[in-house]
Amino acid sequence: MKLLAQQRDLQAKIPDIEKCFDVVATLQTKKGTGEATTLLQNNLENAKASLEVLIADLQFLRDQVTITQVTIARLYNWEVHQRRFRQAATAAPKDS
Repeated sequence: MKLLAQQRDLQAKIPDIEKCFDVVATLQTKKGTGEATTLLQNNLENAKASLEVLIADLQFLRDQVTITQVTIARLYNWEVHQRRFRQAATAAPKDS
């Protein structure tokens, strides 16, 4: 849940940074200040990189959840099979 919240925050933050970058780039052409543009560019790159890492982490977690669910289902099915086998083994002598 924490990763999903971080992903939402970054996805909301990136467009804002891009808008600020556009505004600062426009101002830079008029005033000639490059520090703000460099700072915003670094922030934008960092936010995009963080988003990519979060997306990869979420995909990994989804895969792990799927693997865990499949394993639990297999164990349950094995246990059901074993129970039926035991019931059949105990019921067979009674029929003889």
